[in-house]
Amino acid sequence: MSATTIARQCTLCEAHCGILVTVDGPQVTRIEGNPADVLSQGYICPKATAMGGLHHDPDRLRTPVRRVGDRFEPIGWDEAFREIGQRLRAVRSTYGPSAIGMYLGNPAAHSSSVIYGALLRAVLLTRNFFSASSIDQFPQEFVAWRMFGSNVLMPVIDIDRTDRLVILGANPAVSNGSITTMPNAKQRIKDVRGRGGKVVVIDPRRTETARLADQHVAVSPGGDVYLLLAMLHVLIAENLCDDDAIRAQCTGWEQLRPLVAEATPEQMAPHAGVDAATIRVLAREHAAASSAVLYARIGVCQQVTGTLTHWLVNTINAVTGNLDRVGGQMFATPPIDAARFAKYLPMGYGAWTDRSGTYKAFRTELPVAVLADEILTEGAGRIRAMITYAGNPTLSTPQRGRLGAALDSLDFYVAVDMYVNETTRHADIILPPISPLEREDVNILFPVFSVRNNLRYDARVFDPPADGLEDWQILARLITELVPIPARRFTTRALNTLFEQFSPVRLATAGVAAGPYGVLRRGRKGLSVAKARASAGGIDLGPLRPRLRALLGTRDRKVHLAPADFLAAAHTVLADARAGSAITTPADGYDLKLIGRRHLRSNNSWLHNLPPMVKGRDRCTALMHPADAAERGLSDGEPVTVTSKTGAIVVTLEVSDDIRAGTIAIPHGWGHQEPGVGWRVAAQLPGANVNLLHDPSLTDVFSGNAAVNNTWVSVTRAPALPASVGADPAEQISEEQLTT
Repeated sequence: MSATTIARQCTLCEAHCGILVTVDGPQVTRIEGNPADVLSQGYICPKATAMGGLHHDPDRLRTPVRRVGDRFEPIGWDEAFREIGQRLRAVRSTYGPSAIGMYLGNPAAHSSSVIYGALLRAVLLTRNFFSASSIDQFPQEFVAWRMFGSNVLMPVIDIDRTDRLVILGANPAVSNGSITTMPNAKQRIKDVRGRGGKVVVIDPRRTETARLADQHVAVSPGGDVYLLLAMLHVLIAENLCDDDAIRAQCTGWEQLRPLVAEATPEQMAPHAGVDAATIRVLAREHAAASSAVLYARIGVCQQVTGTLTHWLVNTINAVTGNLDRVGGQMFATPPIDAARFAKYLPMGYGAWTDRSGTYKAFRTELPVAVLADEILTEGAGRIRAMITYAGNPTLSTPQRGRLGAALDSLDFYVAVDMYVNETTRHADIILPPISPLEREDVNILFPVFSVRNNLRYDARVFDPPADGLEDWQILARLITELVPIPARRFTTRALNTLFEQFSPVRLATAGVAAGPYGVLRRGRKGLSVAKARASAGGIDLGPLRPRLRALLGTRDRKVHLAPADFLAAAHTVLADARAGSAITTPADGYDLKLIGRRHLRSNNSWLHNLPPMVKGRDRCTALMHPADAAERGLSDGEPVTVTSKTGAIVVTLEVSDDIRAGTIAIPHGWGHQEPGVGWRVAAQLPGANVNLLHDPSLTDVFSGNAAVNNTWVSVTRAPALPASVGADPAEQISEEQLTT
C-alpha cells in the first residue's frame, strides 16, 4: 500500500500549526510542518509529532466503559446512553436541574464540538457549570467585558508589525501564543528585534521567551500590579499620554488620573521588586515607541490581582495610543465574526452565587475553585451528578486534594474523555470520542484571536471506526437523553435526526458563508469552507485592521478606563502597600513564592502518556535560585518537600539562576501515580500534583479565577525518592511501548 500525505492542523494547543501527516495504511509514519499553511508557514513544535502517538496510543479508550467494582468493563453505546439518561433524569427529577454539575475542559475549545458543549450546558439548566476558563483566563474576559462591553473582546497583539513588545506573565516561545494565536512565536519575536524594535519580558523567571528578548525584568511574584501602577503614574506625571486617542476612544480619564498620583516608582518599587529607574524607563520607552504593546497572560491571570493587572495592561496601551492601532492591541476580523455579536450576550454577573454566597457567577458559570465544596457540602443545591468533558480538574485545579473523594461521593458521574485519567477514574461511565485524526473540522474560535486573519480546514486523516462517535455526536446524544420521558419516543428521534443535519462543520460552513468575507455578502468571489478545503494550507485574509468602534458593546460606544469597582480595588491595593501589608509580604513560616511554568513538550496533563513527549530528564522539578538553595543546604537533583498552608509534595530540586531569588517554580499537570489511572506510561513518571499546595479560597477578587501563582511555601530536604519514581522515565518505559 502506498503512502499518503494529508494536510491538516495539530490541535494540541491554541497555535493549531499546519501539519502534513503521512500514513501508510493504518499507521502514521511521519508528521512535518506544512510550508503552505497561511499562519504557521511550516513551523511545528515537538507536540505536533505527538498527534500520531495520541492516535495509536494503546491506552486510549476506543469503546465506552462502565465501572464494575474497582475496574472498568466495555459497554455498548446504546446501553451506555440508556443508563446515563435514566440516572441523570432521576437525579434531576428528585433534586432539580442544578443537582447536575458540568465541567468543560481546555481541549474542548480546540474543535468546533465546543458548540455542542455549550448547547448541553444550556439544556442542563444548571447553575453548577464550571470550566477551565476560571483557572486560566477569567480576569482577561472580565476586563474585556467591563472596558469594551463584551468578554470576547480580549485584544490580540499585532506582533508582526509592532516596534516594541512587552510581555508580562506569558511565555509565547513555549506556548506559541494564548489569546493571541501566533505559531512560531520565537521567530516572530526575533523579527521584532530584526526590524529594529525592542522586546522586554517581565517575569520572575528568565523564561525561554526572556532569552530571546533585549531586556528581562525579574519582577517579584505578584508585583506586576505595582509596576503597572507606577508606569501609569510616570505616563501621566510626565505628560506622555496620547490625549487625542484618549478623547476619541475613552471615558474615565479624569477619574483615573488621581488614582496613581501617589503611586510613584519610588513608592511602588519595593512591592514590584523592580527599581524605580527601570520602571521610569519602561514607561518612557513605551510612550516614545512608534508602536508598542503590553501583552499579559496566564501568569498574570492566576493572581488575586489578575483583573486589576489586565485592566492596567489595557489602560496603558490605550492611553499611549496603542489600542486599535497597527502594532498595538487589535482585534481580528475572523471568518465567523463572533466578536461582532457577542456584545449582545448578557454576562449575568452575580445572577447567582455558589451556596456560600462568596463567588458570583460570570458568563453563566461559577469558579472551579468551589467545585469540591459544591459536591461535598450537604444541603439544598448540592451537586449529586457530574458530567465532565475533556478535562482533568482533579489534577489541574486547586481543591485541597478533596475533589477525588467528592467525585466518589456522587450519585452518578459520566465523563466524555479519551483516557482513564486522575479525574475520570472516578466515573461510572466514560464515553470516548474518536481520535482527532479521524475527524474533519473548521475551528471557529482561534481565528477570533489570531495575529492574522485566516480560515483553515482540518482534513480527516483516517476514516473513523464504524462504531466510533465524534465529540459532538456524544454530546448530542447526551442532550437527547435528558428529554423528559413523556416526550421521549418522538422527541429523541427528531432531535437525533436534526443534530445529524447540523454537525459543527455544517454550522461553520453556514457561519462562514454569512460572515464578513462570505459568499452571502460577496457573491461568488466570497469565502467558503469549500475553498478552504481545496487550499493547500488555508486562506489568508490579511493583517489585523482597526475596527474597535464597530465592536464596542458599551452603551456610550467608548472604552471605559475607570470602572468604579476597579478604582476602589486599586485604591485598596495602594493603601495596603502603604501600610506594609502588600501582596508580596511573606506569610508566617513560609518564605518562598511559588509560581508555575510550562514546557514545550507538555500541554497540561494529557500528553504525558506519549513516550516522545516525556523521555529524558525529569521536568516536574522545583526550580530554585542558587542563593536560596545554599541558604537551605540543598543541592541540585535532590528530593525536596515543598509545603504550604494547604498541603505538601515531594519533587526533585533544580538549581538555576534563571529564577529570581525568593521564588520557586513547579509546573502543573503532573502526579500520575493515583490508583486506577489508565495511562501506563504517565503512571511511571516522577512528579507531583502542585495544585495540592494551592488554597482554592485564594482567588482573583473580581472573577473568582484561581490564584495559583504566588503561593507562599517552604522548602526542605526530603527523604530519597523511590527508585521507581526517580528514574529516567525513558528507562522505565518498555521498548514495546516506545515503539508503539
